[in-house]
Amino acid sequence: MVDYKAAGVNIELGDEASDILYNAAKHTWGNRDGRVGEIYSPFDDFSGLRCVRVGGLPDDAVMSFGFDGVGTKVELAERTGNHETVAYDLFAMVCDDAVVRGGEPALVGSILDVRSLGSDDAPYTGFLKQLAKGYIEAASDANVAVINGEIAELGARIGGRGDFNYNWGAGCVWFAREGRLFRGNEPREGDSIVALKEDGPRSNGLSLFRKILTDRYGPDWDAAPECEGYADAMLRPSKIYTRAVVDMIGGFDSEPKAQVHGVAHITGGGIPGKVGRMLKATGLGAYFDYVFSPCQIMLDMQEMGEVPDHKAYRTWNMGQGMAIATPEPENVIELAGSHGIVAKVAGEVTKGPGITVRSAGRFSEGKELPFDLEGNFLGD
Repeated sequence: MVDYKAAGVNIELGDEASDILYNAAKHTWGNRDGRVGEIYSPFDDFSGLRCVRVGGLPDDAVMSFGFDGVGTKVELAERTGNHETVAYDLFAMVCDDAVVRGGEPALVGSILDVRSLGSDDAPYTGFLKQLAKGYIEAASDANVAVINGEIAELGARIGGRGDFNYNWGAGCVWFAREGRLFRGNEPREGDSIVALKEDGPRSNGLSLFRKILTDRYGPDWDAAPECEGYADAMLRPSKIYTRAVVDMIGGFDSEPKAQVHGVAHITGGGIPGKVGRMLKATGLGAYFDYVFSPCQIMLDMQEMGEVPDHKAYRTWNMGQGMAIATPEPENVIELAGSHGIVAKVAGEVTKGPGITVRSAGRFSEGKELPFDLEGNFLGD
């Protein structure tokens, strides 16, 4: 007799996995107590109903949502066996994208597609407990509640290295006041641009890292003595800037503590692509003359892969995870610091269109790198 387990789906292990992540999610519900997005659950069960209290919202309240995933950073967790920090990357991608629009992230739901949950004799619940630990910590950093999730065993549809393979994506619901939304016309010539420091790669550009290492050392590059520490460096958890930026802009129901004219989340496309998007509606430009230095692995990958600085700045964050246009840089820097985030004035909004970055990269440190507002390099 052929049953579902023989087809690669273990219902009992699936229920146990759901229970692990449900109990982790419950730890996050208190993050929204007394705030928009407060969770209401009439009974305690991972398959039970969860609701959000939304009664009495102001007339100018708006809601939206966005989706993203961890991407190929999961492979680094598979190579190292450390899955505890992956949730930081998941939450950073969806929550930090929300504050770019002036929203306050409130609720996160995720879908975890796994190759297998293991067997009755050797379940992979230990790996799920690692994910759950990061779930709780990352949700606290972002001040969001995990309202629901889904786990699916997909067999050979999911590949990877080692025993526990998965893809992890999420959706984030956020709330805002209509008058506080960033529409794109807020930045002004002369605004300072404050960079928020990032010490790792976030969840972007890792495919290029892996291509460079695989070309040099083969598919098992992490076992090469010359690559010691690289996998851990690439796996460094993304900083979550949500709490700090919500504090600055006021979020849904608090008073703003700083004037902010625009926010750019420096992910794929780098400074030129993301800051260009922030400024596109105004036709203004930006000059960055004091950027943070990129983390060491970016410099190493530039050298190993002969990646010129202008391509590195178009691919990686190169040391800044977020850029904030503001006429009050001191306030923004102080507020970032109160949340444990290093920040500094890295540039300013300029009259002419285009993004110029004074490089801190491997090959042309100190050289001005010009880009248009679409992120295209304009130099030789």
